[in-house]
Amino acid sequence: MVKSKKWEVSPMCECCSSSAHVHTDTLKVEGMSCSHCQAAIEKAVGGLRGVEKVAVNLEAKEVKVEYNPDLVTLDAIKNTIIEEGYQVKE
Repeated sequence: MVKSKKWEVSPMCECCSSSAHVHTDTLKVEGMSCSHCQAAIEKAVGGLRGVEKVAVNLEAKEVKVEYNPDLVTLDAIKNTIIEEGYQVKE
């Protein structure tokens, strides 16, 4: 008779339970006022390797970014927004 082993498995956090390690951050961004601003940020940030999704909310002055931190850093995302001519608030 073969006894099966019981393995203890540590619970994974919500963001690590999928195969891709994705973080979501919302940044406060000043200087956005129109659809051109929205498109510029979405194109620039969305073009970074590791960024999965970018959503700009002009009224709230926010940019929500879903990204893989193994491929792109939050600082790189912030610097891309700054390079487009906008201010990222801490």
